Amino acid sequence: MSNRGWAAAVAVFFMTAGALAPASAQDKLPPLRTGVDGTFAPHAFPKLGGGIQGFNVDLFTEIAKRMHRDITIDSVSFSTLIPGMEAGRYDFIAAPTTVTKERAEKMLFTAGYIWTAYQFGIKKGSAPIKGWQDLKGKAVAVNKGTPYETLSKKMAQEIGFEVQAYDTQPDASQAVLSGRAYATLGGNTTIVYAASKNPMFVADLELKDTRAHWAAPVPLSNPKLRAQLQDAIDCMKKDGSLVKLSEKWFGRVPPPDALERTITPGYGVPGMPHYDPTPHELHCG
Repeated sequence: MSNRGWAAAVAVFFMTAGALAPASAQDKLPPLRTGVDGTFAPHAFPKLGGGIQGFNVDLFTEIAKRMHRDITIDSVSFSTLIPGMEAGRYDFIAAPTTVTKERAEKMLFTAGYIWTAYQFGIKKGSAPIKGWQDLKGKAVAVNKGTPYETLSKKMAQEIGFEVQAYDTQPDASQAVLSGRAYATLGGNTTIVYAASKNPMFVADLELKDTRAHWAAPVPLSNPKLRAQLQDAIDCMKKDGSLVKLSEKWFGRVPPPDALERTITPGYGVPGMPHYDPTPHELHCG
């Protein structure tokens, strides 16, 4: 993810209503401190009148509410979030963070709350893409410097199609709408969101073999917070509120195998470093 044009930190303080009996000032826990990339629509992006909005903003505001905590969400560059957590400025990271083996060795991840995957977007009326071979002789628009550009260029050498690199994903999508490119390859949530906002843009083939978990990382030293965050996420999966949040921001009903619906055993992402398979009972108040 990039943060072009929005490098300034914007602190957004969300006062969440606690469901517990009033506590003294001495007993009250401090606000959770976290951050997002504030230019990554629809996960976090500026709203009119100031502040930020988006799927991840709503998600972690609700999670804090269920934990009976206030929360402070900074809008910063994604590249500063992990160092910020390591330096103690953030308790966890609310921005969509792809779970990889390398990252999971250095941080504790909750279970995934949504899949991230590569997906094509095409212009309405174009023939759907069934596989990479369908792009032979055509042009694919991508966001410059992203994994989508890397994969597209690799496949272009094998199959034979043009890759056009643009400064932003919206620019790549516009290239499709204007006819300069047949398709764009980007992140699934970004492609689906764009399609929900423009009837001439269609979310097409998702590359299932590129699927990965988006989850919330916390420091290795804080397994208790990891468990508390995941319990709240799992309760949102159980009562359907995470599915409703996904529908609100992505304009589509999550499929049956969506992570918005799937409660995985233990704490963390199965198969990744620092995954804790210990069974636990879920208590949703």
